[in-house]
Amino acid sequence: MSAVPMPRPEAGDEPLVAVRNLQVAFGKGPRPVKAVNGVDLNVARGETVALIGESGSGKSVTLRALLRLHAPRTTRIEGSVKVAGHDVLSLGTRALADYRGKVASMIFQEPLLALDPVYTVGAQIIESIRRHEPVSEGDARRRALELFERVRIPSPERRLDAYPHEMSGGMRQRAMIALALACRPQLLLADEPTTALDATVQIQILLLLRELQRELGLGIVFVTHDIGAAVEVADRFAVMYAGRIVEEGPVRTVVRTPRHPYTLALLRGRAGGQTMARGTRLLTIAGSPPDLANLPAGCAFAERCSFAQDGCRIAPPEPVTIAPDHVVRCLRTDATARVA
Repeated sequence: MSAVPMPRPEAGDEPLVAVRNLQVAFGKGPRPVKAVNGVDLNVARGETVALIGESGSGKSVTLRALLRLHAPRTTRIEGSVKVAGHDVLSLGTRALADYRGKVASMIFQEPLLALDPVYTVGAQIIESIRRHEPVSEGDARRRALELFERVRIPSPERRLDAYPHEMSGGMRQRAMIALALACRPQLLLADEPTTALDATVQIQILLLLRELQRELGLGIVFVTHDIGAAVEVADRFAVMYAGRIVEEGPVRTVVRTPRHPYTLALLRGRAGGQTMARGTRLLTIAGSPPDLANLPAGCAFAERCSFAQDGCRIAPPEPVTIAPDHVVRCLRTDATARVA
């Protein structure tokens, strides 16, 4: 069994992932839902970038656009997405199938739904390997066993013949990671991979991802609303709100000196991020995210922002470079600097 060769990547020193002005809208009527609105994002080889923000901020939509998983009949995608030199948005059907799994692969949020319930986990990994590489079933099974050992699944040979429902949540997530790594991708997309797991297993999965990233040189885009989890695995934060990246920078910089009011509010809303007496209420962000089918003319966060001025409601703010590697979309970085 052999796959059609992928088109050769473009030459140059470009980052592993280069996203430019990505826009994703759902619906063909007069009021499409604009889930992603002009995202620019780079991911270097061997780097982990965490997309953080509230539910509905566009994190998972952005991630799935990197694999073109959105239904084409109901989705409009514009902009440029290049991964390992491949122009993702222009790939044909067969080239796209070759790209998925071999160049970029995904760890889905709920493996019980992502894995096929009528096939053993081992059979699904073997099928993925043989789809992309001309190897025998025996060789593919041996690689699947090695992957199970690498992600530390106990009794790996027996678990290869288990069905998804016969595994625990943590074990299924490890099997999903093994499946994602089966064809040696260059980019790993992790869509809230620890959400459904208890705290102990969450830490194990996060440490495993970090270890695999260092060992294999993977680029990782890690989607989460859990800032604590993101701090454990990420090199860089990209904070999303209403489909835009509003702040981006190294993890240490963003956590210690947040300059966008939304980032500041997210950090203050963490139980671990505040020095507070027992019984004190957590700080929350007032109001609700905007209607993505009717976005405001100005900054989407203005109605919830305590620093907002009239100018914030006129047009979306342009990027402000705080430092060479720290960029914020806000007109009030002067005010946030005084309280961060």
